[in-house]
Amino acid sequence: MLKTETRNAELFAEGLEYIPGGVNSSTRALDPPLVFTKAVGSMLYDADGKAYIDFHAAFGPILLGHSHPAVNRKVIEAVESLDLVGVGTTDLEIRLAAKLCRCIPSAEKVLFCNSGSEATYNAVRLARAVTGKKKLIKFQGCYHGWHDYLCMNIISPAEKIGRYDPGSTGMLAEAIENTIVLTFNRIDEVEATLRREGDQVAAIILEPIPHNIGCVLPRPEFLPGLRELATQHGVILIFDEVITGFRHGLGGYQGYCGVTPDLTTVAKAMANGYPCATLCGKRELMDRFQTGGGDVFFAGTYNGHPVGMAAPLATIEELEDGRVHRQLFANGAMMARELSGLIKKYGVKAHVAQFGSVFVVYFQEPPVETYTDLLRNDREKDVRFRREMVERGFFLLPLALKRNNIMASHTGDELGRTLEAAEEVFKRLR
Repeated sequence: MLKTETRNAELFAEGLEYIPGGVNSSTRALDPPLVFTKAVGSMLYDADGKAYIDFHAAFGPILLGHSHPAVNRKVIEAVESLDLVGVGTTDLEIRLAAKLCRCIPSAEKVLFCNSGSEATYNAVRLARAVTGKKKLIKFQGCYHGWHDYLCMNIISPAEKIGRYDPGSTGMLAEAIENTIVLTFNRIDEVEATLRREGDQVAAIILEPIPHNIGCVLPRPEFLPGLRELATQHGVILIFDEVITGFRHGLGGYQGYCGVTPDLTTVAKAMANGYPCATLCGKRELMDRFQTGGGDVFFAGTYNGHPVGMAAPLATIEELEDGRVHRQLFANGAMMARELSGLIKKYGVKAHVAQFGSVFVVYFQEPPVETYTDLLRNDREKDVRFRREMVERGFFLLPLALKRNNIMASHTGDELGRTLEAAEEVFKRLR
């Protein structure tokens, strides 16, 4: 009798015995399940030996390419001479902090941690300590990590718009109730809210481009308006650049748009796949942490780990001359232009949103300026498009609204073959 079960399925079944659901993060589950055994350059390889050109890029951290030789070499050099010390500081921490303060407009001082969720959690704690106020403003569709303060109203169903939509059970009611959820790109809502209860609002936090729902660009007046209102009402403005930082430039999106927040969180692409995150901002705010003699606790055994310091230093070296980002922006614009042409050619009800190296096909008519606009997206067709691309060997995360990330390792030939596969799928979807 022929054996029909794949190695992917065998390994995943084994994992289910020991790992709840077989995956270690809520958005990693795939149907059918895949178990990856190798990632190099622009390619992923599963347990059955199938190769995929990767546009998921691990939710965005892989900017230069998987297992990048220069980054790996610096990491190996670091661990050959230094492992976790856990006291004092290391030369790597000092060098990286200095680099970031030169790169990121809002960074006068920085502190390191290991994930974007840790960074946003500490940003909220600091904002509340500095202002003496409790409430936060976030925006529907923006994701800022897994903690109770902000894990709500991300990809919400229509009936939850305008209501609290916690991302998990077990969240504290007080944490939820102290978070005000507003509409991205609606500066009038922010103004009205601050006029009504600005004396209770500690911080406004947002993704300057909400990449967790694809690629929703801010209106020209939105970010400058937030800056003005935050200053006027004594509110801390926090840019969550966990995704946009490094991927769209060493200075993050703030370096592109010219609006400087009070605090910034960066992670993902800054270390090209190694665990590292930073919270940075104005000197007078950052010095409120106990590390600087203040009264706000900041700690973590693995903060400043040599691996997490060497990888960003190596990544910055690759990005400093600007050539990589020019290539990424050019490739992103080309993919958006060519995909838009295919959509028009085959009469598919869809359009492409793109900024820099990020692009996404929304299966609806434009415009898309708020999360509510995305309720018109044909989710079934969205997921079908992605799954058919995966079947053809092009890994687009098969979840509706999720962005695609171009890496510096993608070749012109690979992008061309991706467009050829997309044309085949659009033919079937028309």
